[in-house]
Amino acid sequence: METSKVFVLLFLLSTLHFLVVNCVQFEVGGNNGWKVPKSKEEYNQWASKNRFKVDDTVHFNYSKDSVMVVTEEEYDKCKSERPIFYSKDENTEYKLNRPGLFYFMSGVKGHCEKGQRMIIKVLEVEQASPPPQSATELQKKKNGAAGIAVSAATVVLCFVSFVAVFMF
Repeated sequence: METSKVFVLLFLLSTLHFLVVNCVQFEVGGNNGWKVPKSKEEYNQWASKNRFKVDDTVHFNYSKDSVMVVTEEEYDKCKSERPIFYSKDENTEYKLNRPGLFYFMSGVKGHCEKGQRMIIKVLEVEQASPPPQSATELQKKKNGAAGIAVSAATVVLCFVSFVAVFMF
């Protein structure tokens, strides 16, 4: 009986965690890691098949190489004197902290020209359509109601979790 209570509690807590945590870690290159690819567009094709959001992370696993975040101009030239970010620790994680384009490339001479580079597009945060300009008061009420609804949902979920533990 006690085991089922613990199981239900853990299940409900993990469900709550799933609802709250909204970021993903992407493994660049999959099992192959970050290395000179077989085709020049391999990494950009991989990036285009994924949907990146703000606060997601990209993980680079490599050996005797490096990863840089650079400007669009540096990306196009495959050359950077002062990258925005540089790491050569063979196990690099980079947080996508804003919407827009991120330009990645290898810092090893010649690797970028062989295709070891990619562009990641991070999507804008989705928001509801703005209300009409003349509805200023209505907007305040809607924003308040949304805040209360989220809070109420959290309270209800916690209450259900608590009750479920003692029922089983």
